[in-house]
Amino acid sequence: MTYKLRDIRYQQTRRDRAELTEHLASFRLKPRVSVGIWYFTPGGGRFHDRYVPEATIQQRLDMAAEMAKFGVTGIEAHYPVEVNEENLHLYKKLEEQAGVRLVAVPFCHFFDPEFEFGSLSSPYSEVRQKAVDVAVGALKLIRDAGAEMAISWPGIDGYTYSLGTIYPWMWDRFEGAMAEAMDEVPGIRVAIEPKPYEPAPNNIYRTTAEGILAAGRIEARMKSAANRKLLDEGHRLVCLNPEVGHVRMGFEDCAAAFSLIGMEGRLAHTHWNSQPLGNYDQDLNVGVVDWQQSEALLFALWVMGYDEWYGIDINPERMPVQKAIQINTEVLKILQDRIESLPIDRILDCAEDPRANRGELEMILANSMRISGND
Repeated sequence: MTYKLRDIRYQQTRRDRAELTEHLASFRLKPRVSVGIWYFTPGGGRFHDRYVPEATIQQRLDMAAEMAKFGVTGIEAHYPVEVNEENLHLYKKLEEQAGVRLVAVPFCHFFDPEFEFGSLSSPYSEVRQKAVDVAVGALKLIRDAGAEMAISWPGIDGYTYSLGTIYPWMWDRFEGAMAEAMDEVPGIRVAIEPKPYEPAPNNIYRTTAEGILAAGRIEARMKSAANRKLLDEGHRLVCLNPEVGHVRMGFEDCAAAFSLIGMEGRLAHTHWNSQPLGNYDQDLNVGVVDWQQSEALLFALWVMGYDEWYGIDINPERMPVQKAIQINTEVLKILQDRIESLPIDRILDCAEDPRANRGELEMILANSMRISGND
């Protein structure tokens, strides 16, 4: 199979008023929905045992096949614990029979006890090498399977105490190891998923901006001729996979954070759920908490012309996963219907000339509640 990097340079397009008006009139969001196999039978936590029996990979893939009726066309699985060279044929069978294909492969860099003090950022060379080996294996599998990207959620990389942490050492180790892995299997995109904390008390890249800066530094360290050629052409190889919940844990605004990533041409993938400001990572269903954040985010993606995946990343501990996916896919449709019903010209007037439109946006947003019958 010849691997082709997806071109996301369109995200950096800047539009004036006339161009944006034309874009919003002609471009329609077409969410490609993916699901994460890891939450199909959620495990227990620190304070309670699991509520549902564990399922095999085949049983979970059977569940994914059932989700196709809700519009799911993609699946994500961690390498090597959920997808690997031995079971890849099961994922290919899922695609053939249900049209649900493997699209993203997160590195399993956080669960193994060897990663106690970090994976790619570990101070121990043998641990870093194991983390590099995991990344290289995942990148090769992505290439062979035709998936679109790897995801790097460095949840165990980070620090506990501010004083005593030598930050340049930590960042340098992680970024050097990532560049090494990506140079070994060139041309495959990796999307970093920032998070403020959990499980590390302070994750290595806490915010959106930190993730963007890390992406640029990692690319600057790449030496592979194939990678350098892609970078010289303006492609981004190290991108981001922002998650709504993680963004809100860090007290960031979703629409602004995702837009900032898009301006850099690095919005390779998105993870959707909902989350109260701060708090522990709850992975609630989309829109259940802070509906306005989801709505504003989708509008920002419409402005951008986003045409990548909408990964549902939830933790349905107390309901069947099939029911949860039905809810979340339906909510995405409702969100899209609502933003497409808004008076776009009036909203652009407010953005372009706020002096002449004092209070107008507030009235538009208030009236929009009537559209859904929530007046």
